[in-house]
Amino acid sequence: MPRPARRRLLAAGLLAATIAAGLAVHRWAPDTAASDIAGDALYALAAYLGLAMLLPHARPWALGLAAAAWCTAVELLQLTGLPERLGTDFPPAMLLLGTVFDVRDLLVYLLMVALAVAVDTALSAAAGRPLSRRAPAR
Repeated sequence: MPRPARRRLLAAGLLAATIAAGLAVHRWAPDTAASDIAGDALYALAAYLGLAMLLPHARPWALGLAAAAWCTAVELLQLTGLPERLGTDFPPAMLLLGTVFDVRDLLVYLLMVALAVAVDTALSAAAGRPLSRRAPAR
C-alpha cells in the first residue's frame, strides 16, 4: 500500500478513536475543568487528524497551522454568541462549535496541535528510515 494511503488509513482510524473518546468524555465525564480540557485537546487532535486524512501528502507543520487556525476561528466565533444560539436549537452543534469563549481553550488547542505535529513528524521520519542498518554487501 502506498505511503499516502497508509497515512490516510491511519489518520482515519485515529480520528474515529478520537471522536469516540471525545463523545465518551462529553457523555460520561463529570463537568469539571479536567473534562473540559480533555474535550478541548481531543477536539484539536480531531481537527489535525481530519486534515491528515484529507491531505495525506501535507507536511505536519502545514496540517498543524491549518488545525490551529480552525480551532482558533471556532473559538473566536463563540464571541459572537452564534454557536450558543445554534446549540440551543440543535444541541449536536455544540460538539462542533462549542458555546462560550474561553482563553484557556485556545492554549489547550495550540498545545495539542503542537504535540500532534511533533508526533506526526517523528513517525514520518521513522517511517522513512530503513528498518535495518546493515552494511552494504561488498
